Amino acid sequence: MRGLNRVSVTGLMLGLTFFSASLTPSLIPRGPLVQGALGGLVMALGYLGWWFVSHVWRIGEMPEVGGRPKRWLVTLLAIAVTAQFFWTLGSSLNWQNDLRAKMGIPLADSLSLVSLLLTAVVVFALCFAIGSLLAWWFRLARNRLVRVMPERRANVLALVLVAVVLFVINRDGVYDRVVTSLDASYEAAQELFDNAPPPPGDPDKPGGSASLIGWDGLGTPGRNFVTKGPDAAAISAFTGRPALDPIRVYVGRANAETAEDRAELALAELIRLGAFEREVLVVASPTGTGWLDPGSHDPLEYMHNGDIATVAVQYSYLQSPLALILETDTGLEQATALLETVHDHWQGLPRQSRPRLYVHGLSLGAWSSMYATNLFRLVNDPIDGALWVGPPFTSAFWQYVQNARANGSPWVLPRIGDGSFIRYANHFVDASEGAAWGDIRIVFLQYSSDPIVFYDPRSLWRAPPWMLDPPAPDASAHIRFMPVVTQFQLAVDMALAFSAPSGHGHAYYAQDYIAPWVEVSAPVNWTEEDTQRLKGHCDNGFKRGCSNGPAAQASPVGG
Repeated sequence: MRGLNRVSVTGLMLGLTFFSASLTPSLIPRGPLVQGALGGLVMALGYLGWWFVSHVWRIGEMPEVGGRPKRWLVTLLAIAVTAQFFWTLGSSLNWQNDLRAKMGIPLADSLSLVSLLLTAVVVFALCFAIGSLLAWWFRLARNRLVRVMPERRANVLALVLVAVVLFVINRDGVYDRVVTSLDASYEAAQELFDNAPPPPGDPDKPGGSASLIGWDGLGTPGRNFVTKGPDAAAISAFTGRPALDPIRVYVGRANAETAEDRAELALAELIRLGAFEREVLVVASPTGTGWLDPGSHDPLEYMHNGDIATVAVQYSYLQSPLALILETDTGLEQATALLETVHDHWQGLPRQSRPRLYVHGLSLGAWSSMYATNLFRLVNDPIDGALWVGPPFTSAFWQYVQNARANGSPWVLPRIGDGSFIRYANHFVDASEGAAWGDIRIVFLQYSSDPIVFYDPRSLWRAPPWMLDPPAPDASAHIRFMPVVTQFQLAVDMALAFSAPSGHGHAYYAQDYIAPWVEVSAPVNWTEEDTQRLKGHCDNGFKRGCSNGPAAQASPVGG
């Protein structure tokens, strides 16, 4: 069996076809360096695919075309593939600029062809070198084994041996060291214990001198959550009537050993602060690092005049994509423990005086919140509603609801029944349409260009459902499905999702939270005029937060 050290012209043609397909647009606009890296990678995969198929064909001793017919076929293939390459290369700038225009991004002046192609060549060469090294390693093992066993058996055993060695090296070497260093770096960023800033002067604040929660273990996201946001004065200035200081309770991962202990600590702090005497109580699930989006919580406190309490518990220090892979169960266990603990106490209170209970989460927090919201467990005394934002494609409940959409409704904005139980919102639709709400109100806020939501692992071999619908207002009409290539386009989109402009990708911001929260939480005496005033109050040119009106500063994007 020959290695990758001899270049196959046919393999290069298939690789170039993959490269051309990668130039078509996907959900998020790509710059020349990103496009070049993507193109070089999928070109290498195309070449590898041809290498694999051709060797399996030869091992099976299947008939091969040779001589002049083969040369003619290769020549015609090269002409067709080269023509396709130059056509897609010439069109790619217009495709990307069309997508940029729909998202309000400045248009690119040029394709930056040199940077794009140079990056692609470097990435392809690197992948080719790695493949050649593995092929050499395989041949070395096979040549040793063939001395003591038949050739076919030696081939299989050598392949298994190389795969096992690679697995062990990555599992016990590279993988462990990367995970350990990432965990340590993100934990250090939390400013725990000796590095913690001074506690708040207000003794009643979580982490203050009268609090049950230790300030030193709260972590940066938790400290920001409990000390920032609108106070009674800011809310009263907006509403024109007396307001309350909102209650925010947060328990850091370092504040207690287990998920159950952290949940009990959160409940005790809620009771201490009188949270169950408020009109509204929200159980929120943070993202991987423990971050909570002020663009969601600030407006909600305005619309309920401060008569609201929000509680959250941290479960990880890692960014959400890393937490999803490396700490899959941790967030689910913590969200479940918190909701069960709060719900058990809440359902024992008199119905006429207890707060309305809602759940909420963004991104990985939406996934864990959905998992914790076991509707069968809550059936006798259910929550009042939920707002789940940017739910990851892995969310089982989200997948179930998506697949229950009404015929003819698009995958990115489904219609569920008559809209009395579940509705959807995005940057263009506010979830206000549907039959009269029932006892439970659930809204999914998901942008049609969010790859965290609409990535599909099966796009390796088939088009995602949303590709079969007419394009959304912020989607390109030039999106095309290509096996393997589409999978990697969407993977790159996920990496770029947080850098998209407000209202697109995974960049959710205050104005798009407001109307869905109105539908879910039904603020008393709230009008459409109030919604528009609050949107104007929060329209400060930043992505997130509206705690101090037009001068407010944006909070950093959390993971």
